[in-house]
Amino acid sequence: MNALLILLLFGVIVLITHFLDGITGFGSAVLALPFCTMLVGIKTAVPVLTALAIVLSAYVVIIDHKKVVWREYLKILGLVILGLPFGILLFSRLPERGLKLLLGIFMLIVATRGIYVSFRKTKNNAKIPGFLLNILLIVGGVIHGAFASGGPFVVIYATQNLPEKSNFRATLCMLWITLNSVILVQKFMAGAITFAVTQTFLVALPFLAAGMILGNYAHKRLKSDMFAKLIYIVLFVSGIFMFI
Repeated sequence: MNALLILLLFGVIVLITHFLDGITGFGSAVLALPFCTMLVGIKTAVPVLTALAIVLSAYVVIIDHKKVVWREYLKILGLVILGLPFGILLFSRLPERGLKLLLGIFMLIVATRGIYVSFRKTKNNAKIPGFLLNILLIVGGVIHGAFASGGPFVVIYATQNLPEKSNFRATLCMLWITLNSVILVQKFMAGAITFAVTQTFLVALPFLAAGMILGNYAHKRLKSDMFAKLIYIVLFVSGIFMFI
């Protein structure tokens, strides 16, 4: 495939996935990773998507910084960061295909449950126990360190503890800035920021800008009940993409 066409297709994927991320505050890396990996390979796709996620998250936090719930941010960060070093260490050693399949199955189960609950009129006894949510945050740190896409695990926690849509989005975006900055510095020190990574990132920037502006516009006009449904739908689609 022509190199220019590959970069343009990469850009279109970035636009679509970061449009959804601009609405919800998560999902771009998980949704984009399977397709971007097929186009440019995982060694290029992961650092590029990590850098793009930092730019998008910074945009959201700048325009919505008053919506960040710092107490929840610090709790999530404290648990996620426990797993992050293990994910970074195991990035080159993990059986990628098998892990992605297990993740996909888990995400589909959680998303199906979430869709069912969010469309029910009565939602009693729908909460996940706190200790299990904390474990999921640590696991999310491991996955995020490996693939920069541990968001689904964090989302499971956040949907229960950050029900207001703007708090949800701004707090998660602050988290992604922190985690992805750590990952990007590590990759830079490891020599993973190559010419191909830099070139792909620069080409994707205009597509990112369009996606995040449109996503923010849609976020402000989306009703809270529809926001909850959309989160689980994106999570369900993300789970399906793990099988690609």
